[in-house]
Amino acid sequence: MKTIIAAAIVALGTAGAGFADPALGTWKTEVDDGAYAHVKMSKCGAALCGTISRTFNSGGEYNSANKGKQLVWDMQPAGGGSYKSGKIWQPSTGKTFKSKMALSGNTLKVSGCVGPICKKQTWSRVN
Repeated sequence: MKTIIAAAIVALGTAGAGFADPALGTWKTEVDDGAYAHVKMSKCGAALCGTISRTFNSGGEYNSANKGKQLVWDMQPAGGGSYKSGKIWQPSTGKTFKSKMALSGNTLKVSGCVGPICKKQTWSRVN
């Protein structure tokens, strides 16, 4: 009986590791400086990071020099769909902002600040 209980505890303890973070996947950014991107959010240690996987402008998909670059990093899950203490890079300005995110269904609200200057975008889930 003790063996069965111990096995059940181990199974329950490792089951949580298999659950995916709800913000994982690909997200479409808002248009910035005439272009937008698809950002693939994935695990990087205990945090989330996002890499530009596809880029688009008014002519459709194109091969931007920013493709493959990290856009979001060190985004720490804070519970309830919130993420904090991360960084986000804005390709159009080359600036890096302290960032946070809030997930609600298929919408990801991303915001970041450099000093008193703050910017916000609402991203939509691609997959």
